[in-house]
Amino acid sequence: MADLRTTFMGVELKNPIILGASSLVDDLNAIKKIERAGIAAIVYRSLFEEQINLEKIQLGEMLGEYNDRNAEMGNIFPEINHCGAGEHIYNLEKLVKSVNIPVFASLNALTDQTWEDYAVQLEHTGIAGLELNFYDVPTDAENDSTKIEANQIRILKKLKKLVKVPISVKLSPFYTNPLHFIAQADKGGAKGIVIFNRFFQPEINIEEEEFFFPFDLTHDKDYQITLRFAGLLYGNITGDICASRGISDGKDVIKMLLAGANAVQVVSAVYKNKATHITAMIETLEGWMDAKGYKTIDGFKGKLSMKMIKDPYAYRRAQYVDILMKPTGIFKKYPMV
Repeated sequence: MADLRTTFMGVELKNPIILGASSLVDDLNAIKKIERAGIAAIVYRSLFEEQINLEKIQLGEMLGEYNDRNAEMGNIFPEINHCGAGEHIYNLEKLVKSVNIPVFASLNALTDQTWEDYAVQLEHTGIAGLELNFYDVPTDAENDSTKIEANQIRILKKLKKLVKVPISVKLSPFYTNPLHFIAQADKGGAKGIVIFNRFFQPEINIEEEEFFFPFDLTHDKDYQITLRFAGLLYGNITGDICASRGISDGKDVIKMLLAGANAVQVVSAVYKNKATHITAMIETLEGWMDAKGYKTIDGFKGKLSMKMIKDPYAYRRAQYVDILMKPTGIFKKYPMV
């Protein structure tokens, strides 16, 4: 029987499938089913300082709504303060104690002080590692990419000195050169790289003429940009590579490992197919390894990475040019007449 063990952030996992950050962790019964199905580790939903600040404002507005309604009463509610990250920390610690697999925390803060404060609080819950969720959406032209990236690397280095648990960096594909940034993060001490974030994008209701934010799950083939960068990174960084975004089944897991990933994060596949789908993914990986004669994941990990293959153009722009120059395959699949 194949040995499915691997590592992420240097932490040993029984197999390469991790539950990515999501609201699934809010349901402990669901988490126990997911654990029984064979998941190797869990990333707790991200702690976003921006969300905490918004909740504080909303609480203040709600409590102050009826202030000064009575001439003899300036405030009808007792003084109540928002608990900040307290609820998040409490629930995370509860989860860590409830499961028998590694739990990783995820963090996105706004200021140096809160990055540091929250990182320390998260570490004290007993987590196996900390994921820095570098989720940054540019909204103006003044904040240039060099400053954004330099600041993120600076935060990584500060937190490396502050906490003892291993740290990974989760990033979006929207860097000018993701490979350069990842190399800097790797040198800065990141024990793992998670590629890639998937942003929730705004949508417009044309009847109501207003914005809304649909909860869209990933789709088949959304993993392809991740596949490319996993193949480019393998053998070029010391940290572990974790593939995320659109990984739907066991075959997708195998593809990521062949490209060079150590592990994968799944979320949408679990929402769509329930906990038992994790068991099926593990069985697909195990069956494929047995059929191919691979005893361990290291036996084939990175086999189809840029570093290991002979085709110099597999990961380069030339493949795109080749498709444009030879479009017959596209016309056969999508005939115009």
